[in-house]
Amino acid sequence: MKSAVIVFPGSNCDRDVAVALERASGQRPAMVWHGDTELPEVDLVVLPGGFSFGDYLRSGALAGRSPIINEVVKRAHAGGPTLGICNGFQVLTETGLLPGVLMRNAGLKFVCRSVTLKVEHANSAFTNAYTNGDLIDIPVAHHDGNYFADAETLKSVEDNGQVAFRYQDNPNGSQNDIAGVYNESRSVLGLMPHPERAIGDELGSSDGIKMFDSLIANL
Repeated sequence: MKSAVIVFPGSNCDRDVAVALERASGQRPAMVWHGDTELPEVDLVVLPGGFSFGDYLRSGALAGRSPIINEVVKRAHAGGPTLGICNGFQVLTETGLLPGVLMRNAGLKFVCRSVTLKVEHANSAFTNAYTNGDLIDIPVAHHDGNYFADAETLKSVEDNGQVAFRYQDNPNGSQNDIAGVYNESRSVLGLMPHPERAIGDELGSSDGIKMFDSLIANL
């Protein structure tokens, strides 16, 4: 599997996700600068976590208007698998590739700890190494992870089976305990928790490695 990680000013998990991808696939991902205008030929594009552009305006707003995003959006609309983690999830909502928005945490505090997630819908290239109903421990680290959508959008997300993961102990106030969502075709996934930080027992959990194993098996 060939992959690309988009790097923004303020990214701080780009190397973490690159390590996870290389460990799973045996191939080093291409690190693509946000100011570039072309993507290499890859099977997967990842928007990593961090604080792109210092979270000015709102989280993901400036990154969502970077030059490379035009190609990311075009590729995603053509069905190219795209993964957004934490800040990357925020960017995906800013571009309209995923429904809803990520607001300030309900407690107005930065949350950094391990959380338990329920795998809600595992039928995707990102998640089918899991089973529906699995409980997994994955760390979060965010200030703006409170998922919100208007009533009509939220109903559509639920009815279409677009919820990928739910918090079991909601750390941020997200509606319906939503921790991650797909687009309608499940070719795009955004989630606030960091699976790349849970790829070995030495990190406190190995529950995240199945996401990368799933991608290797399906792309």
